[in-house]
Amino acid sequence: MAKSTWAIDPTHSEIGFKVKHMMFTNVSGKFNAVEATIENEDDKFETSKINFSAEVHSVDTNNQDRDNHLKSGDFFDVEKFPKLSFVSTGIHKVNDGEYKISGDLTIKDVTKNVTLATEYSGAMKDPWGNTKVGLSINGNINRKDFGLTWNSALETGGVLVGEDVKLVAEIQFVKQ
Repeated sequence: MAKSTWAIDPTHSEIGFKVKHMMFTNVSGKFNAVEATIENEDDKFETSKINFSAEVHSVDTNNQDRDNHLKSGDFFDVEKFPKLSFVSTGIHKVNDGEYKISGDLTIKDVTKNVTLATEYSGAMKDPWGNTKVGLSINGNINRKDFGLTWNSALETGGVLVGEDVKLVAEIQFVKQ
């Protein structure tokens, strides 16, 4: 069995999230400084071990004031917890090209097992001879489960920031 290592192609990847703002619209954000690798046997996705981390200071919601608030002790507390990470613990094939990836997600000092729906493109060569694979990943977490508890009540009822966070990622990996 041949072991393969794949690294994220950051110019063709985006790792992000969406969360309700004022109970009725979604605000999107992403992390600009990320690292991710896949290691597998004989290029078989089912045998993959996936490692991912993001530098929390790179959070980008297209609003500097909001980004600074997310970096503060009210949310990510970037001074104490500069990275968030995900380490896969298993991959289960659902259908052709559809998988469930389970793994340990760590935000701040809290680690929880999560399962993420994943579309796997299979391998292909780009025009420069590099072998690449693509993953489209989606999942949901409750931010309060990870110690992200800050909120503000609205005069009309409800809260400013929703608890449910949608994780969304479009990632290309290149074989090393």
